[in-house]
Amino acid sequence: MATNMTQAVQKTKMPEIVGKLLGQLPAWPATQAFVTAFNLTVWKKLRELDWDGIHGRKFCVVIKDLQLALHFSVTQKGLRAEKPVQPDVIFTASLMDFIRLALRLEDPDTLFFNRRLLIEGNTDVGLRVKNMLDGVEFETLLDSFPGPLGRVVMYARKKLQQT
Repeated sequence: MATNMTQAVQKTKMPEIVGKLLGQLPAWPATQAFVTAFNLTVWKKLRELDWDGIHGRKFCVVIKDLQLALHFSVTQKGLRAEKPVQPDVIFTASLMDFIRLALRLEDPDTLFFNRRLLIEGNTDVGLRVKNMLDGVEFETLLDSFPGPLGRVVMYARKKLQQT
């Protein structure tokens, strides 16, 4: 079973040339797009969580196969794009692993122990965020997407479940 999952993930890796090309581009537009999409969708459901101690913290999400680093902080209004600075926490994984995490097709602990998800810096803050997000049901997050986008997310989830 683990071999089949590993083979499926390897089949969905981003071509190396794409990562090299994207790694040459400034990260700010991608960060701004991520923050905007997050705030317009899932933040509606997540803002009710206990973010005390997280507000103002700087985060970096490194998508290693895209050679892309998204820098942002958490505010009371959602995520805010930040210029690259020393973050409090860095999450590193492949694009497909982040997608599978977001779609709840992969357990973050499994990825962490298999060294496919790295958490660096203030790991206490990183684990707190991970545990908060783990506590929210996928269906709750799905409800925050506008109808057509929610259907696209569900379609992608079903397709990836088959791999």
